[in-house]
Amino acid sequence: MKINPPSADTQRVWPLLVLLLIVFDLPLLFTLGLSIHGKDGFTLDRYSELLGTPAYLGVLASTLRVSLIATLVNVLVGYPLAYWIKGLGPRGRGIALACVLLPFWVSILVRTYAWIVVLGNGGLVNRFLLWSGIVDDPISFLYAEFGVTVGMTNVLLPFLVLPLYAAMSRIDDRLLQAASSLGASRWTIFWRVFFPLTVPALAAAALLVFMLSLGFYITPAILGGGKVAMVGNLLDILINHVPRWETAAALATVLLVATLGIYLVYARLSRWSAT
Repeated sequence: MKINPPSADTQRVWPLLVLLLIVFDLPLLFTLGLSIHGKDGFTLDRYSELLGTPAYLGVLASTLRVSLIATLVNVLVGYPLAYWIKGLGPRGRGIALACVLLPFWVSILVRTYAWIVVLGNGGLVNRFLLWSGIVDDPISFLYAEFGVTVGMTNVLLPFLVLPLYAAMSRIDDRLLQAASSLGASRWTIFWRVFFPLTVPALAAAALLVFMLSLGFYITPAILGGGKVAMVGNLLDILINHVPRWETAAALATVLLVATLGIYLVYARLSRWSAT
């Protein structure tokens, strides 16, 4: 039996595969091993502790709730924004896309602290509300889920708008013109032709935003003031302050499994809708 030597393309791929294995897979395997290794060998005590401790379950539930709210707000804000950018002229699109990309040029830490200036008790919003007589006392926007959601939406919005705008730009305008020539109104064209074509890109972008929000640390730590429990902040406590590395590894593994489960559900629904 003759064995063909590996092709040139395969030889080029091997270094990249080894790099991905070292950079991405080995740390995950180490984390998994740390969570199931005890003094007497294999153990699931850390996972039993997580499932049996209401505080840990509360942090997981809070993380999922805040992440879902932030993702929903991103969808409600990002889809109209991407649609509006698509309808602009070449110069207007360039300016709008530059404004969307501008946050990438500023540190997340700086952007997060900027929201304190805007939403703080002495911030711009409360000053306007007090000046206009709408309220008599400042409203506490910060150090609650509202402030964290606003900050996360600001940071993650480009991750939804940019791929969604790219998908909208690839839609053939002749499809919309054909629907218009058949007598469909602009509202019907949008909901029956344009929107269904953007649903896969919207779902993928929303999934990306949700997965990124699950591991947020800086924004909840600053705008939440320690009052909004997120997994990222709990991991910092378990690693740097307690420390309980094994419990932190188990918590990170649970979060990873939950993320993979959500992705598998999305992949299955995408495959089902395509058939």
